[in-house]
Amino acid sequence: MQRENKKLCQDQSEGVSTFNFPPYKFRLAFMKHPDLQVNIGGIKLKNPVMTASGTFGYGREFEDLVDLNRVGAIIVKGLSLAPSKGNPPPRIAETPCGMLNAIGLENVGIEAFEKEKLPFLEKLSTPVLANIYGKNIGEYAKLAERIDQIEGISGIEINISCPNVKSGGIAFGVDGGVANEVVRAVRNRTGKPLMVKLSPNVTDITEIALSVEDAGADSLSLINTITGMAIDIETRHPKLANITGGLSGPAIRPVALRMVWQVVQCVKIPVIGIGGIMTADDALEFLIAGAAAVQIGTANFVNPRATTDIIEGIEAFLAKREIPSVTNIIGTLEV
Repeated sequence: MQRENKKLCQDQSEGVSTFNFPPYKFRLAFMKHPDLQVNIGGIKLKNPVMTASGTFGYGREFEDLVDLNRVGAIIVKGLSLAPSKGNPPPRIAETPCGMLNAIGLENVGIEAFEKEKLPFLEKLSTPVLANIYGKNIGEYAKLAERIDQIEGISGIEINISCPNVKSGGIAFGVDGGVANEVVRAVRNRTGKPLMVKLSPNVTDITEIALSVEDAGADSLSLINTITGMAIDIETRHPKLANITGGLSGPAIRPVALRMVWQVVQCVKIPVIGIGGIMTADDALEFLIAGAAAVQIGTANFVNPRATTDIIEGIEAFLAKREIPSVTNIIGTLEV
């Protein structure tokens, strides 16, 4: 018996499951390595931790700092049909528990992205999603049609927080009808999975969520930044050349968590939580609230290894509590 017990301990230490004894006598190997896989609207991820668009460049910028093959998915910097220089500087201002940015969606454009950025990303085992935006619905549709032909892109995240030039600069995402039109136009041009990124700068985010779900979205990501501003009291000028910018970071996390929980209650498609997630504990709050995955944004500027640190933290949380899969905790909030 002592010899058998010794053999059992040896098998366990080597990560081998054995059934020589009743299950309650030992911990199965999968408890040491919980299953972190999730499916987001048809995109299979090895874990629920994604990078948020605009905070991770085109991926290669982080290759010396992060094991890019460990990340659940990489969502690249927002892409437009033509290259964009964005807004004039200053474009970033630090705020208590966060930051304001008014980058203005600077990017290389879809053609340069496909030729210069995508070849590197295609070598990774990590799914790549293209975040897209346009000044009108026609631009969104053309971008979707172009990306539909690119094999190296697993899905599309539609940014509907940008200004609609045909409606006086009002963001597409603040009107349920217009948001529906954008998503429907994109849906008609591509068979790739569609994720729609929702703006928090609305009266009722659930109305917008239901509208884009009806238009054919496969998943939702929320929230985008909250509009804010900061003033230099010495110069009496705005700290951003654009005057206002998007607030992100820990300061917005409680708002983001509340909105994610609300949207989860009303839609049938997966929801991805974004907003001030700095640690594994932060990410777990969103998962428990019902998010199927999370995106890491501002944390990447503070800690370039935030994504992998959070993945390891989630895995450790599950293993310590002998929870076999991350899906076992998603939506387990008790109210």
